[in-house]
Amino acid sequence: MREMFRAIRRIAEEFPDVKVIYPVHMNPKVRLLAEEELGGCDRIRLIKPLDVVEFHNVMKASYLIMTDSGGIQEEAPALGKPVLVMRDTTERPEGVEAGTLKLTGTGTEAIYRECRRLLTDQELYRKISEAKNPYGDGTASRQIRKILEKRKFMEF
Repeated sequence: MREMFRAIRRIAEEFPDVKVIYPVHMNPKVRLLAEEELGGCDRIRLIKPLDVVEFHNVMKASYLIMTDSGGIQEEAPALGKPVLVMRDTTERPEGVEAGTLKLTGTGTEAIYRECRRLLTDQELYRKISEAKNPYGDGTASRQIRKILEKRKFMEF
């Protein structure tokens, strides 16, 4: 995690218009490491974990998303946000194949390089943010409703 935190801090320090919101895991070791590596930078806000609605709102307002979480790899592409996955491998390879996710690896330099590319290359940003989401089109509720409205149910 130290390598990831150092890459995040480097981006925040080198790009004056970048602000980082980092919901810190409740694990005391992770919290301590996050404070050690990310604390003291005025463009990085370390916050408590968010509930799902707050978290989705923060992701929607973000320019890009950096994560090592599997769930976020599925959720963020629906928001049209490029997702940098700070891992060497992923259990969501369909996102990488579709172009909505970019594996960065876990080293400071590799994470920094990929994030910098997204911040400076508008064509790359557009390509990733507009890639077809392999996890659905965001209309599941509407589709379910239509199916249910067409069915006849027994009355009790």
